[in-house]
Amino acid sequence: MVILLTGASGFIGRHLAHALTAAGHEVIAAVRDPGNRPDSVSQAVAADFTKDFSEADWLPRLAGVDVAINAVGIIREHGAQTFNAIHSRAPRALFAACAQAGVRRIIQISALGADAHAQSRYHLTKKEADDFLASLPVQSLIIQPSLVYGQDGASAHMFNLMASLPLIPLPGSGQQQIQPVHVDDVVATILALLEQELPSGTRLAVAGPLAMSLRDFLAQLRQAMGLGAAHFMPVPGILMRLGALAGKWMPGALLDPETLQMLERGNIAGNEDNQRLQALLGRQPRPVAQFIPASTARDTGRLAKLDWLLPVLRISIALVWIITSIVSLGLYPVEDSYALLARVGITGMLAPLMLYGAALLDLAFGIAILVFKKRYWLWLAQLAVILFYTLIISWKLPEFWLHPYGPLLKNLPMLAAIWLLFEWEKR
Repeated sequence: MVILLTGASGFIGRHLAHALTAAGHEVIAAVRDPGNRPDSVSQAVAADFTKDFSEADWLPRLAGVDVAINAVGIIREHGAQTFNAIHSRAPRALFAACAQAGVRRIIQISALGADAHAQSRYHLTKKEADDFLASLPVQSLIIQPSLVYGQDGASAHMFNLMASLPLIPLPGSGQQQIQPVHVDDVVATILALLEQELPSGTRLAVAGPLAMSLRDFLAQLRQAMGLGAAHFMPVPGILMRLGALAGKWMPGALLDPETLQMLERGNIAGNEDNQRLQALLGRQPRPVAQFIPASTARDTGRLAKLDWLLPVLRISIALVWIITSIVSLGLYPVEDSYALLARVGITGMLAPLMLYGAALLDLAFGIAILVFKKRYWLWLAQLAVILFYTLIISWKLPEFWLHPYGPLLKNLPMLAAIWLLFEWEKR
C-alpha cells in the first residue's frame, strides 16, 4: 500500500515508519522538514500542522495514497503548536481531504481518555478530531493508546530516571492507575489493522495486559534495570500542584497542570478492550517486566542514573563558582587576598582589578552553567582558567600543594568533573 504517515519524525511515527517499510509498504512521510524524515523512509512531503487547516492544503499530498495514518501529537503547547491546531484543526482538514481524494482508509492515533469524560485540553482536542473522523464517509479506525513506553521516548526517559532515584517521589501514595503499553505493540496493532476489516469508526484502546499503580510501574522498571528495591517518598497534593504550576513555565518539563490532571484521572482500558486487542494481535501485549530487554538492562540503568547524576554534578560545579565569587568579593578578608596576590607579583592598582575581576568571572561561570543549554565552550573556558590558576599558584605558592585542606589538590577532581561534562554534552 501507499501510506501517507504524518508525524513520521516523532516517537511513535519513527517506529511506525520503520515497521511499515519493513512490511513492504510505500511510506510517504508528511513532516515539517522533509530532510528530517526517518532513515527508513525514502519519500517525504512538507506539512505543517500549525497552519495546514484547509482541505486544499492536503489534497496535493494525497495523490495515489491508499491509507493515511495520523501520528502527530504534542504533550505540551509551545508557541504555534497548540492542542487546537495540532490535535484538532489540522487533522480534521487532513481527514476531510482524504474523504474527498478517495483515500481508502484513515487510521488516527488518538489517546486513551479522549472520551465523553475528557477534561484536559489534550484529550478534548483529540476527541474533536476522533469524532469528526468517525462522521466522515470513509473507512476509519481510531486507536487510543495508553501511556506508551519505548527506550527512545520522552516519557520512558522520565520514568527510567524516576525509577533510578535512590528515593522516588510519588504524587500522594502513587496509587494513580495506568496501563503502560510498549511502542512495539502499538505499531503491531496498526500493522494488524491494515489487514483487518473492522467497522468504520471503530475505537480501539491499546494498553498493556495489566492495569497497575504508578508506584508499581516504577518499582517494576527499577527491577527490570537491576537497580534493587525501590524506596518511595510521598509528595503531598499541594506540592504536586505547585510543581505542576511551575512546570507550566519551564520549557521541556513533562509535568504541568494538564498532565497532572490526566495522571490523577487514571489511564486504563476495560476488560473488553483488552480482549479485543489480544484477539487482534493474536497474543497478549508485552508486560512491563519485559519493557527493558535483559541484554540492555544494566546500560539502561546506568544511563537513567546519569540523567540525574550529571545535573547534580553540573549544579554543584556552578555553586562552587558562585560561592567562590561571593567569598572573594568580601566574605574572605580582602587584605588577606591582597597579600596572596602580592606574593604572586600583583600589587598596587592591579590588585583590586584582578581580585574583583576574577570574582566576577567566577560568578559569570556559575550563572552561565545554570542558564545556557549549550555549554561546550563554557566547560573549555573553565578548564583553561583552573589550569591557569593551578600553574600560577604551583609556581608562586607551591606550599598549597601540601596544605592540609588541599586547596590545589581539589582542582584535580574539579578538572576531571568538568572534562566529564564536556565529553558527555559534546555527544
